Amino acid sequence: MGKDDEIFEKALRFLDSRLRANKGEPVRMLICGGSAMIAMNLVSRVTRDVDVLALVDLQNNLYSPAPLPHLLKEASIQVAEILGLDRDWLNNAPSSNSGGLFQMGLPEGLFGRTVSKKYGSHLTVFYVSRIDQIYFKVYASVDRGGKHTGDLLAMKPTTEELVAAANWCMTHDVSEPFRNLLKDMYNQLGFEDAVTEL
Repeated sequence: MGKDDEIFEKALRFLDSRLRANKGEPVRMLICGGSAMIAMNLVSRVTRDVDVLALVDLQNNLYSPAPLPHLLKEASIQVAEILGLDRDWLNNAPSSNSGGLFQMGLPEGLFGRTVSKKYGSHLTVFYVSRIDQIYFKVYASVDRGGKHTGDLLAMKPTTEELVAAANWCMTHDVSEPFRNLLKDMYNQLGFEDAVTEL
């Protein structure tokens, strides 16, 4: 996918029209990662996919996106063919298995901080907020670095936010090696003030 959120807008509007044309049930999904950060004007960078963190029922309860509903996957592949995107441009990678973010537990109050947008009668997207993106990017940066660390730095987190993110991450991995890796990463990124509070 390209740099501008216009590409996501177009893809998601097409997705709504394909769901409607295929007579599927309306879909409500929670999105994180690069596409959500671009939509929320948190970063400006290239990304190729839309990461589904969870699905949302009509009572605003979150449920697992693993697997993605068949009709949603089918519609997303049709959109990929129309717009020349990768077949898996819409995916559940963050929550695809037992070790996923949704399965391991999301930050408390996350859904209440989301920003929602309707793309038509059959698609509503809830975008993860900046603070929750910081939590996820800290967690991903310890494991994988790269673009995740770049995204984290671009959001200019405060010491308080970094400490809160670290404490959440350590509920997912309670091992001492993970704690040490997290501290080392913070030191390397110049977040020494946060390290002293961990």
